[in-house]
Amino acid sequence: MSTLSKEQVKELIRGNNFQSVSDVSAYLKDIFKDIIQELLEAELEAKLGYAKDDVESKNTDNSRNGYSPKTIKSEFGEVDIQVPRDRKGEFRPQIIPKYQRNVSGIEEKVIALYAKGMSTRDISQQIEELYGFSLSPEMVSKITDRIAPEIKEWQQRPLEPIYTFIFMDAILSKAFHKIAYRKNNFIESLTLNHFAYE
Repeated sequence: MSTLSKEQVKELIRGNNFQSVSDVSAYLKDIFKDIIQELLEAELEAKLGYAKDDVESKNTDNSRNGYSPKTIKSEFGEVDIQVPRDRKGEFRPQIIPKYQRNVSGIEEKVIALYAKGMSTRDISQQIEELYGFSLSPEMVSKITDRIAPEIKEWQQRPLEPIYTFIFMDAILSKAFHKIAYRKNNFIESLTLNHFAYE
């Protein structure tokens, strides 16, 4: 599904002067880099217990200590990122663990975090599925707080007036609510417009 309206896509094309598919790929690579960078920043923030500009909330003797460059391989090709560090050297990134260079497949997980608007438990399960370990609820909350504006923007995007194909599926689930089990329907839809990029 497209996260941008047709007008936004046109403006994006005009503003970036795309001339080829490789130009579009480079743009997507930059977006991926920005997302990974924000996730790493949120992870360090959760470790230290305070935001970068919120020194008054600092209740630890550890603090930020710049960045280390790292080149990772993804489905977009090689991406240069800056891994944040702490003064005590205790920070061990879990989003992209130390010594891990190949993150092919992480793009889908990051997009899943954005697109589904998942609960912290669902996000924790996605990370555990990808990396084989779980994150604390506080860590997941910090990450979701940082990416919440993008999630909200995607969820509130305007829909196209006409879709050529709509694929729908539903799952019936029983969930405990207050004092009894309730049946819930979860409906998922995939749409394609006449340009086939939704």
